[in-house]
Amino acid sequence: MNKVILIGNLANDPEARTTQSGISQSTFRIAVQRRFANQQGVREADFFTVIAWRQTADFCNRYLAKGRRVAVEGSIQNRSYDAQDGSKRYVTEIIAENIEAVGSRDEAAGAPRPRDNGPTPPPARPAAPAMNDFTEVDDDELPF
Repeated sequence: MNKVILIGNLANDPEARTTQSGISQSTFRIAVQRRFANQQGVREADFFTVIAWRQTADFCNRYLAKGRRVAVEGSIQNRSYDAQDGSKRYVTEIIAENIEAVGSRDEAAGAPRPRDNGPTPPPARPAAPAMNDFTEVDDDELPF
């Protein structure tokens, strides 16, 4: 089974392309933070190239921009090519099957975010409910 799920931030704006037969493609890189900090206390990030096709590519090209947090579901693909200097180069890419924008409700609702307005500020956190907002319920009244 070849399945990968990554959550990270776009390191660059998606690059839109169209094949000669009219199929949409989108390519971008995402930065995914590692789970643990290194010896200096810094959480390093790994960068992955993501390739999306057809409707998924159209979504990426229209709604995503550098810095946007996304969840990517897909598969890992390795390929190789001969470089101009004659050496063989190897590339690992994520072929996206599903991409979802992760973030505030307004951004996730599908409203296009203009790419030239800079990063969107983080959403405000809701205030914690006060303890007096709860109603006490007798266990005998519960239906389960």
